[in-house]
Amino acid sequence: MDGISFRPSLPPQRGHSSFFVASFTSNRLLLHRRQPATSRQVRTGVFCSTVLPKAYKPHKHVMKWWQKVSQNFNADGIRLFAYIVGGHPELSVPHVSVPDIRWVDWRALRAAGFKGCVFDKDNTLTEPYALGIHEPLAASMQHCMETFEGNIAVLSNSAGLQEFDPKGEEAVAMEKALGIRVVRHITKKPAGDAAALEKHFSCKAEELVMIGDRYLTDVVYGNRNGLFTVRPAPLTLEGEPSAVLIARRVEDHYTRKWAKHGIQAPKHPLVKSEAMLKSFVSEPALW
Repeated sequence: MDGISFRPSLPPQRGHSSFFVASFTSNRLLLHRRQPATSRQVRTGVFCSTVLPKAYKPHKHVMKWWQKVSQNFNADGIRLFAYIVGGHPELSVPHVSVPDIRWVDWRALRAAGFKGCVFDKDNTLTEPYALGIHEPLAASMQHCMETFEGNIAVLSNSAGLQEFDPKGEEAVAMEKALGIRVVRHITKKPAGDAAALEKHFSCKAEELVMIGDRYLTDVVYGNRNGLFTVRPAPLTLEGEPSAVLIARRVEDHYTRKWAKHGIQAPKHPLVKSEAMLKSFVSEPALW
């Protein structure tokens, strides 16, 4: 089945500056309106969880220098990039491309037989290193949580990764801040299999949706392991490390080149027709 790229004539409207608090209760993402957001909260799109201690304040995650090096250097990713350029470019092509997750029709995905959603964090759900869901995306995340009955999780190349977070402390902090479970795993995307995901969700990898903004990590990982892949555009390039910005330019160059040559995403067993594929994208105004 061909991949599609949805490119609206006008970008979706950004949310207003009200501030919400998210909490994870009974497999639901609960949003409670509080006081108006400060200018910093509006700028960073920061949310916090009601289960956090009073001393907690929303902030961007500050990593030590060695943590940044560990997170940004991806040897397996470099090797897989050579493999893709050498003859398997279809692995970097998402099944669906959208401006952001508000354009995803979660009910259509659920009706097609998908049982859970796996999210990247930075620039998919949050701004880089922010410990909170980007405010304009909150309603869509609520809808996703309800549609999949809480079967959503974050697969990060930092929190929950054994190399980076061996004690799971970063994963726990992220779970509290986002109200979403974080998968514990041992290999960085795009390398590794989907065993940790299948164990976490208790289903086959092909019954899961991978949502992430990076072609050569999130999309490649999902396609290699049989997931259905959705690629939202990054929320912002501000605050990203220079290594990530360079990697983005490289992957954007190649994906545009492959698109011109008609390279398509791998076929997925749950997608039966072009009409079904297109049904997975809807305008936010319809919600």
